[in-house]
Amino acid sequence: MFAPRSAQVEIGRTARVLLRRHIADHAHELPAIVAGLTPSSDWPDAGNRLVYEHFRPALIGDAPSAALRETVDQVVERAVLAGARDRWSWLARHRFRTRVSRTLCAELAVRRARRRAEPADLLDVVALAAAEGTPDPDLAEVFLSCLFAVAGSVGFLLGWSIYLVGTAESEPVHPSWVVREALRLWPVAWQFGRTPNREHRLAAVTAKPGDEVVVCSYLVHRDPSHWSEPDEFRPGRWASGAGQEAFIPFGWGPHACTGAGVATTVAETLVGLITSAYRLDVAAPSSRPQVSAALAPPRFHLRLEPVSA
Repeated sequence: MFAPRSAQVEIGRTARVLLRRHIADHAHELPAIVAGLTPSSDWPDAGNRLVYEHFRPALIGDAPSAALRETVDQVVERAVLAGARDRWSWLARHRFRTRVSRTLCAELAVRRARRRAEPADLLDVVALAAAEGTPDPDLAEVFLSCLFAVAGSVGFLLGWSIYLVGTAESEPVHPSWVVREALRLWPVAWQFGRTPNREHRLAAVTAKPGDEVVVCSYLVHRDPSHWSEPDEFRPGRWASGAGQEAFIPFGWGPHACTGAGVATTVAETLVGLITSAYRLDVAAPSSRPQVSAALAPPRFHLRLEPVSA
């Protein structure tokens, strides 16, 4: 838990402004990044790497030190990609985590001492918003959470969107509908844990301070009382917006994800670029999602053929 709440709010607000500015300033680079997926790529890793490549300057700056860039690159490969952590022993993960924390703490100490007027990247955002005396390891964890949210969650959302479009039997539809339907069927953040600060009555259950209340967005999004054909990929349902009162892919209320708008904007832009310029051929050995703290798409192979070919 990172405190105080005012620092949480400031980090969320400033990070959102910085990422939106990065999207606007670098939108022209996306077609070239997407072209790197041709003629074929392996997902969902390709989606995570694509999103990370696009946002790397916003995360660690335009000219990071070799140590910082190598460390953050390795975090993506060893901890963000679906199933990556399982490929390493507990001891290897522990040693790696210690090395990552050391590198990030050293960088954060430099950023806090420099005290720029305006943050240049998310490391600056975290360093500048922190209260005096906040331990650097705590700030390193906050930065890693931002990294996981950008390269992990947004990458998985892109992966689900491409997987569903590539395996659907329907005609192409608006990218925003695709992304929202992907979030409905397969919410990356598929459950949220909350600890009440006062007693609540939830149906026949009393939740008291100290209890953990878990809300499963996967189940909410497939509730037939709110959604027709809840298990089917029907992006056209978003033309009318029906059922949105039961749509919580980013949580709800004051603690909802502050980057929700950024995530959907990036995913919609990339889905639009890919589906408008290429024909998609998706081959997946299994349709089962990869389940952990995040709900990641199954592994699949994507072939892209230019529509003009």
